[in-house]
Amino acid sequence: MSDKSLPDLVPDAKLKLPKQAERTLPGGLTVIAIRRTSVPLVELRLRVPFSKAPLARATLLSQALFTGTGTMSSVDIAAELQAVGGGLSAGLDPDRLLVTGNALASGLDRMLEILAAVLTDPAYPKSEVATERDRLVDHLQVALQQPSHLARTALLKRMYGKHPYAVQTPEPEQIQAVRPTQLRSLHADRVRPNGAVLVLVGDINPEKAIDAAEKALGSWTGPGRDETVPGTPPLESGPVLLVDRPGSVQSSLRMALPAVSRTDPKYAALQLANLIFGGYFSSRWVENMREDKGYTYGPQTSIEHYLAGSALMVAAEVATEVTGPSMLETLYELGRIASLPPGEEELEQARRYALGTLRLGMSTQAGLAGLASMYASFGLRLQHLSEHSAALATVTLEEVAEVASEFLAPSRAVTVVLGDAAKIAGPLAALTPVERDLP
Repeated sequence: MSDKSLPDLVPDAKLKLPKQAERTLPGGLTVIAIRRTSVPLVELRLRVPFSKAPLARATLLSQALFTGTGTMSSVDIAAELQAVGGGLSAGLDPDRLLVTGNALASGLDRMLEILAAVLTDPAYPKSEVATERDRLVDHLQVALQQPSHLARTALLKRMYGKHPYAVQTPEPEQIQAVRPTQLRSLHADRVRPNGAVLVLVGDINPEKAIDAAEKALGSWTGPGRDETVPGTPPLESGPVLLVDRPGSVQSSLRMALPAVSRTDPKYAALQLANLIFGGYFSSRWVENMREDKGYTYGPQTSIEHYLAGSALMVAAEVATEVTGPSMLETLYELGRIASLPPGEEELEQARRYALGTLRLGMSTQAGLAGLASMYASFGLRLQHLSEHSAALATVTLEEVAEVASEFLAPSRAVTVVLGDAAKIAGPLAALTPVERDLP
């Protein structure tokens, strides 16, 4: 692709950040409100520290959070939110409980009142919990049949060993054993404002929005719990782990490579090195595997960040008969970027893509709320977007080559392949040492 066909993004253009305000309430909840007037809505994101909660209970709690309060049923909650043009839902990651929602800007007060009732007066009614439990068990049983889930589960165990991040999905029978009383107890113990961050983005006056949050959530109190998790262990490469899935027509290739946190001085260079390798449609690995060889439709790489550590993840689904050749091309592309500096035009194309997607990500209320909330959970603020944008704009070819050789060398990869072992073990063993996964 010639430079002329690339969008004209001025690399050193400063990001214009919207008007915002921040306040930490007496109970320990930090509220960040950001004005973005494009549509008359307000987006809400609440992240509550939850890393040390028992996995099965925490997972079911996240699904059952809106099943009722002392005065409202789940139907009442949904109807009240619908009346202000909104909705609320909850989810879980290895570090936090996340509540996501939106409403008409005029309905912000009511949405906050309903959220406050859910946080401070949860009921977890038996019948509603049973319904959510059955739904979650069904979902997990389906996931256990999906190659992508099985491959990721095996990779996490291989990456993290005895670290809490090694297991991120509970077993169906563990969910079956959870009772409403345990959810009430976990909620009382862990759903606390201390260390939690509430982000509001929309057609709002930031200070008045924080006043509304303080009025609604002032009764949410209680000391926080120690949620610090030990740092993730260094990745130990070793042989490729082969997980047998007899009769499978596809193989799932998964790799983890070391990475750095968002605040590390090397992060911008690593992000660009990852883009050049496999992080977007015009990257080397994608062009090789998809366009040139036709081995896979959607190979992808991304940098995953948790509070205790970061990793660069590589994923592809390939036909069984090209598993060996796909591994060969993946190792080749990693070796190439780790040992040869990228070209100037290649770097500029990745730089423009990174800067463009950064601006695109904050162009909507929902995108801005997600970014602000995610950053805040790592102790960062929107100002970090400006700093990261400036870093992306100034990274040199030498810096990209240096981090690529340090982090993307194939010898540093932790690798898992899930597929029909009878057909793929030989071709893989011809390339690299292979270890079979024991059931």
